[in-house]
Amino acid sequence: MHLRAVEARLLAVAPWVFGVSLAGHLLMVAFQTKMTMIDLMVYRNGSPELFTGNLYDWRLSEFSDKFALPFTYPPFSALLFLPLSWIPWGAARWFWQLLSLACLWLITKQSLRLIGAHDSRRVLLWTGLLVWVEPVRTTLNYGQINLALCALLLVTLVSLKDSVAGAGVGIAAGIKLTPAISGLYFLVTKRFRAAALSAAAFVGTVAIGYAVSPGQSHRFWFELLGDADRVGPVGSAINQSLRGALSRTVGHDVGSGPVYLAGVAVAVALTAWALHAARRDTLAMIVAVQFLGLLVSPISWSHHWVWVVPALMWLLYRANHPIARITAGLWVLAIGGYLISILLILQPSIWIIERPWYLSALGWAYPALGLLTLVAIVVSLRVRREDPVDLLSQ
Repeated sequence: MHLRAVEARLLAVAPWVFGVSLAGHLLMVAFQTKMTMIDLMVYRNGSPELFTGNLYDWRLSEFSDKFALPFTYPPFSALLFLPLSWIPWGAARWFWQLLSLACLWLITKQSLRLIGAHDSRRVLLWTGLLVWVEPVRTTLNYGQINLALCALLLVTLVSLKDSVAGAGVGIAAGIKLTPAISGLYFLVTKRFRAAALSAAAFVGTVAIGYAVSPGQSHRFWFELLGDADRVGPVGSAINQSLRGALSRTVGHDVGSGPVYLAGVAVAVALTAWALHAARRDTLAMIVAVQFLGLLVSPISWSHHWVWVVPALMWLLYRANHPIARITAGLWVLAIGGYLISILLILQPSIWIIERPWYLSALGWAYPALGLLTLVAIVVSLRVRREDPVDLLSQ
């Protein structure tokens, strides 16, 4: 059946898809005991340790006998999470789930708006469907912050006010360092004032951290920063960065050696190519920048890849090339088939890097598709006509 016709039928029942999907998720929140929201527990239970001087010695060990989870974010983020420790755990988990769902809706809406494909029913349809793809699902299950940061960046990056755009990026980077890559978008688009304001906002978050806890701030910025082993096992299948994929391929942690640097060089070159091709396409540029950050970061857990949501919207509705169609299909297969979750079950241990070649190959799923998305941006924008043509119309 014609893809456009399929979408038309789905749009007719979009409110039902949205309602049933969210109801199903909220029932899981209420009754699924395995939905531990363990990362939210780290944020909530660890944040008060900022005032005891033990923030970075504290560990949450209730749910894991393999890796007691530490607090890995800057002191500023502990300050923001502190109010969650003032309310009962049950209230905190419901608040975070509802906030994350609202952010998913906002991400979908903003992505479609930026490519001129906004329709209220389409937003409801995709929000309902995307609740169940792996990066979003695991973000919700773990109680992670990824959806909130993605929504914050996607909204503020495109603000016409440099102060709003800069503050959004600077604060996001102050909470979790990886959003700092977003400053590249300002540089490429020659919004130098926004870039300067984002740096100032970030410095402000660091200053707040030092004002609250000088000792913990000094320890984070001068002792712990860059220690990937403290964040988690680099070679585990859940680490979908280039470093993780390359390490699993060669059988040991490639660290910052020549193998890793070669991978970074490829990612940077493809990103530069994509940014040049997308200089008049805002969402494509944002996706390219964020994918670069995910690719080159030492640790990019599978749930960090929530940026696949705007990427998928762009590939489906804005691109105009068979490669984009293939890329979108492969993304749906990977994230809809819970490939990384399957690989986590099949790996012998989170700490063992060596594995059979076929598991190593499958472990390239997200970074390989991230690189392919950059290629799809280039080839699609080189042939796109003046009026956007979406893949669902073909």
